[in-house]
This record gives sequence, structure tokens and C-alpha cells, in this order.
Amino acid sequence: MKLADVIAVLESAYPPKTAESWDAVGLVCGDPGEEVTRVLVCVDPTSSTVDEALEGGAQLLLAHHPLLLRGVNGVPADEPKGALVHRLIRGGAALYCAHTNADSALPGVSDALAQAIGLTVTGPLEAGEESGTGIGRIGELAAPEPLSAFAQRVADALPVTVQGVRAAGDPDRPIRRVAVCGGAGDSYLATAKRAGVDAYVTADLRHHPASEHIESGGPALVDVAHWASEWPWCEQAAEILRSAFGGRVDVLVSTRRTDPWTVGATSTAAGGLA
Repeated sequence: MKLADVIAVLESAYPPKTAESWDAVGLVCGDPGEEVTRVLVCVDPTSSTVDEALEGGAQLLLAHHPLLLRGVNGVPADEPKGALVHRLIRGGAALYCAHTNADSALPGVSDALAQAIGLTVTGPLEAGEESGTGIGRIGELAAPEPLSAFAQRVADALPVTVQGVRAAGDPDRPIRRVAVCGGAGDSYLATAKRAGVDAYVTADLRHHPASEHIESGGPALVDVAHWASEWPWCEQAAEILRSAFGGRVDVLVSTRRTDPWTVGATSTAAGGLA
């Protein structure tokens, strides 16, 4: 298949027009006329996933996060991002990014997160222009369970990270109706509260917004690592390409952990705080 054929499938599933105005999605480097026989799907286009793509013989690295989100005047090979572009071109591999357009699509990033957790999706957290699309998802568990058990469910569903999974709220609070948002989701705290869910699962929650949310009676919070919250999308995107091309294109999911945090520590000193 041609790279242009793969791009057509991706842009049908994740239309670029639905990306946020500040976003940078689409083809970063690569020749649409070149042949593609193998694709590697990842969350982050980093030196590690570029290594993985080139070592595995992929002609396309499909990433969720943009490499060049902010405007640049050049991509010199002696700068980190420019070096990745040069390595990909020299290795005969293209880079394509699907970011907020993959967030809002149906299915999209939050559908993959909800499915991993075991939720039955009932609709978007914040609706988009087309039915079922939009940012985040609301879903339900088959039966209620306490927040402590739900937090463990989330931890078991996602890849291990140094941060792990942390929850805010009464550990015994029954959880059944849940909002999820892959990636940084603290801008939707008020939306989750208005939705009347029991818990909100997202990433990159900050101290003050989380504290104020809980103090104001909002749903319980489950905070996970940004990379982990979006990793389930990789298999979703891979399956879209597999379904479109069958065995004509080999589609793999990255096994590299690109969460930036590498060391975790817990105090061994007696604290005495309640």
C-alpha cells in the first residue's frame, strides 16, 4: 500500500478538521507515494519509539502526540526534534500524528480508555458536532464497587508507571457511573461534576483544582499517568488499519514505555500526620 492510502484511512477515522485550532496533526515527514508494509503505533514520537520503528522495519510511525506542536523555523539535525525527523527520513520512515482529532473521534482515545477499564460507554463527556463524538466519555460499570476497588481496577487495566494510580474521595464511595478523559483533563472537572458521575478518570490533575473539586462535592477523582491513559488508543488505531488493509500491512503497537518519569520513592520516615 502507498502511504497516501494509509493516510486516507487515518483521516477518515480521525478527521483533521476536528482537531483543535492550536493542534498540529497530520503528516510530519514522509512521501505519500512511498510503499508501506509495516506501521508502528505509539503515544509519543521519541528517540525510543523512532528506534523501535526503524529497528522493526516500519515505514510509518503513527503517533498520538505531535512532534512539532509549536511553530518552528527549521528542523536541524543537531537539535532533538530535528534529529528525529532526519533519522526517520534517512531510515525511510514517515511520521504521522493524530492528536485532538483522535481525542474527539468515535471511537477515539477516551473510548479506548473506557473499554480498558470495563465501562459501557453511554456518550461523550463534552459533545462534539457529530453524534457520539466529543471530548471524554461517560460510561457505566456492570455493578457498583467502592472507590478503592475501582482505583485498583484502573491500575490493573493500564500499563505500569512510576506514578501509578491515585484516587481522591471516600475510599468506600460506591462507583458505577464514570467519566473518563484520556490525557490532561483537569479543564473538564466542572463538566464531570455537572454530568453527575460517581468518579472521573483522567491524567495530570493538579493539587489546587483537585482539592477544590473534592471540597465542593464533586465526583471522586482517579488520576493516572498521561501516557498510560492514552496507551490503549494504540491498539484501537492499529485495529482500524488492520481492518482496512487486512494482511497487506503489518500493524504493530509499540512496547516502549515513554512515560517520562523513571524513578519513584515513598518516604520510610515516621510522619505522624493524620
